[in-house]
Amino acid sequence: MKEYIGMVLVQTAQVLLLTVSKVAIADGMSNYSFVFYSNALASLVLLPLSLIFFHRSVNRPAISFIVVFGFFVVGILGFLSQIIGYIGISYSSATLATILFNLIPGFTFILAIICRMETIQFGSSSTQAAKFIGTVVSVAGAIMVTLYKGPPILSSPIKSEMLKNLIKQPSNWVLGGIFLAIDAVFASMSIIAQAFVLKKYPAEMILVNAYCVICTILSGLTSLVVEDDLSIVVIIGFYSVMWGKAKEQKIMAVSKTEDEHAPLLQDVEGQMTPSSS
Repeated sequence: MKEYIGMVLVQTAQVLLLTVSKVAIADGMSNYSFVFYSNALASLVLLPLSLIFFHRSVNRPAISFIVVFGFFVVGILGFLSQIIGYIGISYSSATLATILFNLIPGFTFILAIICRMETIQFGSSSTQAAKFIGTVVSVAGAIMVTLYKGPPILSSPIKSEMLKNLIKQPSNWVLGGIFLAIDAVFASMSIIAQAFVLKKYPAEMILVNAYCVICTILSGLTSLVVEDDLSIVVIIGFYSVMWGKAKEQKIMAVSKTEDEHAPLLQDVEGQMTPSSS
């Protein structure tokens, strides 16, 4: 039961994020800035939780080069997925994005078969046939929705600017659908990469936090190069100052510990020097 509740909450949060992103992009915020601020906020929220998990885990796995490389692969794929997805939303709508995000399970199943994480055996299990049929139906439905926009189902008497930006259907509907389909491919690749990383380093909270941090760094650097967003420079400077303060406190703690042990060593050396003379 908990799994189903979690899936419902994830879908609800995803719809809210897509809706907010559509409104923000329609009001003039760039895709890179939105990715930067959203991932920076997520990093700040997840950082205390990941530190608690890291210190409380008894059998903590060791972080190797393969694990760090996997973190970067997951972060890069996630960054590309978010950027391409928000470009698709800017061309289409949050409604189309919500529909086409249902391609992610199907694409993940196809990539899992390619990576030999899944096998197709129709005669042995009905679940395999259901996965295959569901993948075909979802891809066919995505193609139909992308190529045929259709008339609006409901018309609202509300004339607010936010609602206009939210339900406005641009002329580049097909182009937005193509970007959102590519977004689903990158998101599926990110999920497969996460599965490989979690086999080597089974720490979900730390992986998610590393994912958000890497997306924050990549989107910040890209925004500086592409758009010259000076507000991101201020935030990067803030993060640098906080990191420097944390390193300074750590060095002070280490030096304080060494000073506490230094008099004892000096007394021992002082007692040994007269006896040797």
